[in-house]
Amino acid sequence: MSRKKKFPRESFVSMTELVLPNDTNTLNNLMGGRLMHWMDIVSAISAQKHSNSTVVTASVDNISFKHPIRLGNVVTLKAKVTRAFNSSMEVRIDVEAEDVPNAHKFESNAAYFTFVALDPQGKTRDVPEVEPENDEERALYDGALRRRQLRLILSGRMKPSEAKELKSIFDISES
Repeated sequence: MSRKKKFPRESFVSMTELVLPNDTNTLNNLMGGRLMHWMDIVSAISAQKHSNSTVVTASVDNISFKHPIRLGNVVTLKAKVTRAFNSSMEVRIDVEAEDVPNAHKFESNAAYFTFVALDPQGKTRDVPEVEPENDEERALYDGALRRRQLRLILSGRMKPSEAKELKSIFDISES
């Protein structure tokens, strides 16, 4: 039986936050942990919209900070599901900050979070497939399998020799 399909736009979520003093470190920059908290919230909502179920965070990919976000900046986080597997979903989050008085917008971060859908008893449940609609979404969809294999290798749940998609990028010999 084939699974239901959903478009990435159906899981799109945008969240806006104002950086207040309680969100900052001693340099008046947004604390990384606060940003990660916001990223987890926006991506969880996106995964819930895709799966129509409760979700839990399974993994977080590398989060690198391109530019500091300052006290008083407005932060916009945008998330959507890029690919779904059986019960898991990869969500991409893009973070943009804006210094409103100076009319300066800049990209701060992008990351991938993985969520698992749960039924009311807390057991994993299947989620709809993702059907990309444009070239950007197809590229994110295609890359998701490689990112998933890398996550599984790093967590020790897959041997490098089993990562067929990664072999096209790296010279991984059979072991």
